[in-house]
Amino acid sequence: MKEIPKFRLDFIKQEKHLLLPTTTSIIVVQNLYDVLFQYAINAEKEKKLKYFINLLESHIKSKTRAPFSIPLEELEFLDDGLQELKLLNWLEAPVSVFELFLDESVDEEKKEKTFDLLQDMIIFNFVKDSSRIYVYPSNLTIY
Repeated sequence: MKEIPKFRLDFIKQEKHLLLPTTTSIIVVQNLYDVLFQYAINAEKEKKLKYFINLLESHIKSKTRAPFSIPLEELEFLDDGLQELKLLNWLEAPVSVFELFLDESVDEEKKEKTFDLLQDMIIFNFVKDSSRIYVYPSNLTIY
């Protein structure tokens, strides 16, 4: 049995997210960008839209088993564009946010073993630039 370091998951909160439909590709991202660009009516909204699209592209390229999702509140800048996403079969779902604690002395190889174990137990994605993870409901289709 492989040695897995001790870790802890602390529940932080639950958020409403929009989840990308299961049929995805870079072409979908480009089409989505074209559809949503009409809602980026100023420089700030355009910057937020480009950030969103970059997150989406990174997720697709990562080929993870977990879905892509983003908190609804981060997409409020789209205004009517949110409805557009829902019409494109984006799913609104509750996502739990957990903080992942690992001993700082754990090397990268052991961290990977921990992440592999977690992937076998739950469907999750890392929150960019943090020690938090998004944990998805078990009744979602596994990606």
